[in-house]
Amino acid sequence: MNMEKAYKTMRNIGACNITVGVIILVTGLVVGTMAIISGGVLLKRKSEIIF
Repeated sequence: MNMEKAYKTMRNIGACNITVGVIILVTGLVVGTMAIISGGVLLKRKSEIIF
């Protein structure tokens, strides 16, 4: 009985870890893409920027 409970707990934690990993991966890709796009826009308009 205790072993079955332990296996169910490990299964649930494993599923949760996979879910969190996928969310982090997608978030990282979105943020990275946004950073590349905004960097490209800055480089494109660098002649317009005056300090």
